Amino acid sequence: MSGDEDTHTRAQSEILTIASMNSSVHSVNMSSLTYRDPSSTAVAKNVFILALGLTINYINGTLIHTFRKHQIFYTNPRYVLFIHLVLNDMIQLTVTICLFVLSYVIYRIQTSLCCLFITFASFTTLNTPLNLAIMAVECYIAICLPLRHAELCTIRRTYILISWIWAMSAISTLPDVFLNVAKEPERYIYASIFCERDNLFRHPISLQKRDISFTVYLIGVWLTVFFTYFKIFFVARAAKKAKSEDRNAKKARNTILLHGFQLMMCMLTYIYHTIMKALIYLFPKHYINVIFVCYIFIQILPRLISPIVYGLRDKTFRQHLKKYLLCSVIASVTPWTKAKCGSLS
Repeated sequence: MSGDEDTHTRAQSEILTIASMNSSVHSVNMSSLTYRDPSSTAVAKNVFILALGLTINYINGTLIHTFRKHQIFYTNPRYVLFIHLVLNDMIQLTVTICLFVLSYVIYRIQTSLCCLFITFASFTTLNTPLNLAIMAVECYIAICLPLRHAELCTIRRTYILISWIWAMSAISTLPDVFLNVAKEPERYIYASIFCERDNLFRHPISLQKRDISFTVYLIGVWLTVFFTYFKIFFVARAAKKAKSEDRNAKKARNTILLHGFQLMMCMLTYIYHTIMKALIYLFPKHYINVIFVCYIFIQILPRLISPIVYGLRDKTFRQHLKKYLLCSVIASVTPWTKAKCGSLS
């Protein structure tokens, strides 16, 4: 398509491809097929996605601000792991929304820039299940090994584990970058592509390694979550039989369940291809809308679970978070309260 024709096409309607809806990890390998949205629909979708993303990132940003301002949080390994998960979600959400908008506005971007986007998206996608597994283990130690919790769960060890999370994600992702750059150096310097993982990492070894690494990661994480849940469940049941209320055990068990639900939502990314094929088979006339809805449920909404798990359920965090959220809302309506809000910062 010529430049004039491409400009005219974008003026009439926005281009949407199936790959644009899963830019962080997987995609259906059909990026050559294009489907058009009317301009009004395209604008509405982008505004909705941006509004949803900004809302989630605002809540997560407030969580990070609350964490940073109070020593009770940044000296507690549990909250450190939680804030790392929140920060990771913010990065992933920002990257995937940028790619979503770019798929409408520009469609093709420089391969090197796409590589940067996809690398960060892959890192954060792999970080999430590993972070959830470590948080589940911390809950298990707190309930089942309370006398050793202070010894095993230290701030120093927590940051070491976070470093290992990023290192494992790097080990899984960076070889793909080096392999594909070595095989096609000119493409990474001069070419422009539609930015999704299968367009970027086209080498068969990359595709096989991705599937194997995801399988190993998820099996390990699920085994960890199941082990910790059942251990905590047995402790809670034993306490109930002894007629002693162990609220911490019950709360930890519910938290592990939420971790499992969050992990299940994250896993949808890895089976995106299968989900899309099934839904498109069932609703072939609503192809574009199916893709859009799947994007929201698979890429956006799982990022909203983290604030619920700790930001709203945790009593200590909720008390401090409420102050900052209410203060920011009131300050935007009545400017004279800014001085009072400033005292909380």
